[in-house]
Amino acid sequence: MINSLLVANRGEIARRIFRSCRELGIATVAVYADPDAGAPHVREADTAVRLPGAAPADTYLRADLLVRAALAAGADAVHPGYGFLSEDPAFARAVLAAGLTWVGPSPEAMAAMGSKSAAKRLMAEAGVPVLAPVDPAGATAADLPLLVKATAGGGGRGMRVIRELASIKTELAAASAEAAAAFGNGEVFLEPYLESGRHVEVQLLADPHGTVWALGERDCSVQRRHQKVIEETPAPGLDPALRARLAEAATAAARAIDYTGAGTAEFLLAPDGRFFFLEMNTRLQVEHPVTECVTGLDLVALQLSVAEGEALPAEPPAPRGHAIEARLYAEDPAANWQPQSGILHRIEFPPGRDGLRIDSGVESGSTVGVHYDAMLAKVIAWAPTRAAAARRLADALARARIHGLTTNRDLLVRVLRHPAFLAGELSTAFLAEHAGDLLPETGDKRELPLAALAAALADAATRPGPLPSGWRNLPSQSQVKRYQADDGEELTVSYRFARDGLRAEGHPGVRLLAATADQVTLELDGLRRTFQVATYGSRIEVDVPSGSVSLTALPRFPEPVEQRAPGALLAPMPGTVIRLAVAVGDQVAAGRPLLWLEAMKMEHQVTAPVDGTVTELRATAGQQVDLGTLLAVLEPSAPEPSAAELDATAPNTAEPVHPTSPEAS
Repeated sequence: MINSLLVANRGEIARRIFRSCRELGIATVAVYADPDAGAPHVREADTAVRLPGAAPADTYLRADLLVRAALAAGADAVHPGYGFLSEDPAFARAVLAAGLTWVGPSPEAMAAMGSKSAAKRLMAEAGVPVLAPVDPAGATAADLPLLVKATAGGGGRGMRVIRELASIKTELAAASAEAAAAFGNGEVFLEPYLESGRHVEVQLLADPHGTVWALGERDCSVQRRHQKVIEETPAPGLDPALRARLAEAATAAARAIDYTGAGTAEFLLAPDGRFFFLEMNTRLQVEHPVTECVTGLDLVALQLSVAEGEALPAEPPAPRGHAIEARLYAEDPAANWQPQSGILHRIEFPPGRDGLRIDSGVESGSTVGVHYDAMLAKVIAWAPTRAAAARRLADALARARIHGLTTNRDLLVRVLRHPAFLAGELSTAFLAEHAGDLLPETGDKRELPLAALAAALADAATRPGPLPSGWRNLPSQSQVKRYQADDGEELTVSYRFARDGLRAEGHPGVRLLAATADQVTLELDGLRRTFQVATYGSRIEVDVPSGSVSLTALPRFPEPVEQRAPGALLAPMPGTVIRLAVAVGDQVAAGRPLLWLEAMKMEHQVTAPVDGTVTELRATAGQQVDLGTLLAVLEPSAPEPSAAELDATAPNTAEPVHPTSPEAS
């Protein structure tokens, strides 16, 4: 019997496991790095053990510290969650050697699947279809495109798509460096890349007595940077025979390695119906809630039961309905998915919604740092049909109040409402194929003018007096407020109150029905609109049912702008400089990588915006930088003169024409 469980993880998954433990009557132990000292998972545990430091390599990736913490806290079992050391057989062996119960598969099963290249060989022997790896030295143009993958990890880290043979060497090196930083193992391999394939996986659960459950398949095709964004079950559009073959292949994979516990067999599904084994995740998946929603099972509770030696029933429950999960990230999709960090002032979802589940590692007021994954929450909706689940999830996301950080919320809503998604036309290229619809360059600005007016009126309502700020017995000058949207657009709000009510420049016919410091109700063209307004210093968040608008209040008299050298390249995010690709004096072409930053467990390139020469290089490998830190200075190359400019500046070598000559006439 497990009486006290240490979760060797953090954030959302730690809270999720603790929830099941509370229902089962199991005491909980949290571990935390210094940036997580005030995190919700630490507060919710019965006992918490500090792991001194901030970087994962010094804290959550230290097996010795985690085992020591479990023993010190009196835990008798360890659950690894997902990520970090969850698929490390050496960690599992260390837990078992300390006399603790390991909540997961055996170290031998983990080792068998730990190397993706070795796992494919094992699966091929078991009759599971696989994509044959490609030898980098023997790759030809016919093999393109190729995919680089890390043998020891997932989550998109250590993955690169190769479309040119000349880039194989550099991409392998870059992927290896990223994999080494994320997993402590830089081994990578090549395999064919299917542009229009679907990512489909089967949830497995096996006990020590020979029972293996295949709990249906999930479609995880909507991805960015090879990381899943939206997952659902059942996978849309599959015929019963294909579902059965996927379940059989997944079960064969589990039996081939004598698997126990929860795991997932992942497959690449080709348009012609063929599928190929990708990998087996020997742990609980991030997207496990959708399977729980359709089966009614608690997979964490079942993991604990299997770890205690209990047997599963012969057959799992039949699935019911459809569930979709969206991963809400602190990132800017319009800026190449740059992760965001800072204070999350508010995160609230519509309360009391049937069929809606929120799994989150943060709360209002949490600080999102640069050391860990940028996921804020998993938002899951269940409904009897896929269309109803998508509608329910899109509405919950659109009505959420998320303040302080840029997120991918609007992108998620657009995906869930996109005709191709609703039609089940999915592939791993979905976001790229529909980028014009999902990532509009200018965004939806219809709400900006009214949102700015609402912000100004809410600000006016904070001032004392029986009448709204700006009211005069006689006509006078308008009140003026200036704001800046997140895309840099400036908005000026000009309004005043006359005897007949509000008069706002640019909004003829608008009526103010009510205004408080946090809510403004306007009527325009017969339509009544309510705006929720929240102010955090100079930042104002305005929420409406269709989404939200973020504004920054500008001073009435702008401060002088700090001057930067022309060509200055600033850090687009806080992070660590992990390597440089140039030196002072190098001439570079536009788009060439200058250096790489590591933030939130991912690498991010800083590239040359134009052709030019590197005149300064302030960054050094290993340096921690803040947002806006000067990294380098690039002097743009002088543009090549056009043909017309060359003609205009060329010396005139023609013979002069005499004014009295026939030609002059």
